[in-house]
Amino acid sequence: MTLDAAVSARLKRNADGLIAAVVVEHATSDVLMMAWMNDDALAATLSTRRGTYWSRSREKLWVKGETSGHYQHVREVRIDCDGDTVLLRVDQTGPACHTGTHTCFDTEERLLLADEKEHA
Repeated sequence: MTLDAAVSARLKRNADGLIAAVVVEHATSDVLMMAWMNDDALAATLSTRRGTYWSRSREKLWVKGETSGHYQHVREVRIDCDGDTVLLRVDQTGPACHTGTHTCFDTEERLLLADEKEHA
């Protein structure tokens, strides 16, 4: 699979050739996770409609759910105004986080903004 040249031209990759991918659940708009994509991962995602990412630790592509069964059916992909981030809207099967939680942002820890501390 090859990424369309027009899409590729819009992307601004980091020094490792990657772009950030923010994944949002279509039904709830919950932010599920953040991952990295290279051109091959984005091309695979667009072709198969399964969330496909670049694993920096394993240095290879991985399809979300290939081992857990918790796949992502991709409904929509958008490129941000700067071309350095993509937004995926997905139907998530099972938990999105490798810890077993619905999202990777389900931690109890919440950082307060300075103005919120005054009102807490």
